Amino acid sequence: MALEKVLATIDKNLDRSLERLFALLRIESVSTDPAYARNCRAAAEWLAKELQEIGLDAGVRDTKGHPMVVAHTRTAGAGPHVLFYGHYDVQPADPVALWQTPAFEPQLKEVAGRKVIVGRGSADDKGQLMTFVEAVRAFVETEGAAPLKITIMLEGEEETGSPSLAPFLEANKKELQADVALVCDTDMWNDTTPAITTMLRGLMLEEVIVKAADRDLHSGLFGGAAINPIRVLGRVIASVHDGDGRIVIPGFYDGAGELDAEIKSQWKSLDFSESKFLGEIGLSVPAGEKGRHVLEQLWSRPTCDVNGIIGGYTGTGSKTVIPAQASAKFSFRLVGRQNPEAIRDAFREFVRKQLPADCEVEFISHGASPALQLPLASPYLKKARDALAEEWGKPAVLKGSGGSIPIVGNFKRDLGMDSLLIGFGVDDDRIHSPNEKYNLSSFHKGARSWARLLDALRS
Repeated sequence: MALEKVLATIDKNLDRSLERLFALLRIESVSTDPAYARNCRAAAEWLAKELQEIGLDAGVRDTKGHPMVVAHTRTAGAGPHVLFYGHYDVQPADPVALWQTPAFEPQLKEVAGRKVIVGRGSADDKGQLMTFVEAVRAFVETEGAAPLKITIMLEGEEETGSPSLAPFLEANKKELQADVALVCDTDMWNDTTPAITTMLRGLMLEEVIVKAADRDLHSGLFGGAAINPIRVLGRVIASVHDGDGRIVIPGFYDGAGELDAEIKSQWKSLDFSESKFLGEIGLSVPAGEKGRHVLEQLWSRPTCDVNGIIGGYTGTGSKTVIPAQASAKFSFRLVGRQNPEAIRDAFREFVRKQLPADCEVEFISHGASPALQLPLASPYLKKARDALAEEWGKPAVLKGSGGSIPIVGNFKRDLGMDSLLIGFGVDDDRIHSPNEKYNLSSFHKGARSWARLLDALRS
């Protein structure tokens, strides 16, 4: 009965909640451009004030970059201590001319039969973080206090790689320690089906530079006799995969594991068209490991891709040159318990063994992080699944993410916490693009979903 009163409060306050969200969306908190630094601080101060008004101890914390907002409930409540994370910074509006309405003048529109909130940051991530704030507000208004011990941390540099995040976590470990992190910066399966992201692929970035002659050579004078680094590098690249799309670097699949049977069955039952997914980008045939469903290839299998090749003359017209060196940038997406450092060492040895006489190689690392997976037996995951099913009327999809979300790694590595990644965005929200939007149902039912989960956690 108590929960029903909280949900009724969220429903009753929807118009006022939208007014608050629109006020936040009007603040041009673009983190990448120093010209907007004051706006980023203004957004942080606005959020701190809102959190103070609902009874949290909240403040703006300076960093070397844009400030953090940290807030704590004054009472402990029952159940676990949760840390909620979101970010108030946004991408630039560019290209401005493609916006149908001004990027920082949010509006409620009807698009394709749906009511949507249009404006920069509506989905990424101001609309998302405000779903949680409004859920907490409803508990305070209805019951006089938040239902749990809650810490809220909102950053202002997510869109620029979070350079201040790791130092901030290190300096404030004790204060930010909690039982579980709640992250609202992901999406649903579709407009009406909730999702929890339980798997994030890791990432290892490596640059390879193959060197041969001491200078660029004339291909007429030296062609045929002098080794060409581009040809050497091309052979290395081609040898990484076999004819079935498997990576042949020795030991590469160590720790990769196999997909849990329940998850594999759920993914196969999803309304997902491989031909439509690829057709929308002008392709038709899956290029990953043969025998694997495309969702497996995207979410639960490791990959190696070449992101760029540089060598010789690349300008207009032609130049008959054999380059002195050639380079390529590789990215490895990792899963399960694959060890990024071990894979880096194995890859380097794999390359070295293929070098012919008169060639040498240089490697440059551009970072590495392991994959992350929330244990399916987690009690927090079960409560989240039940809460989302109650609100949306259907089971939550337990999905993976082909990309990486660095904050989740920070929480696991620095604070020892698992994260529940629950977001309410959808594929057509146009994040980072002109005319970004957030479904009104995502905002409204997102707040109700958080209220259900907070209530479940305290029981």
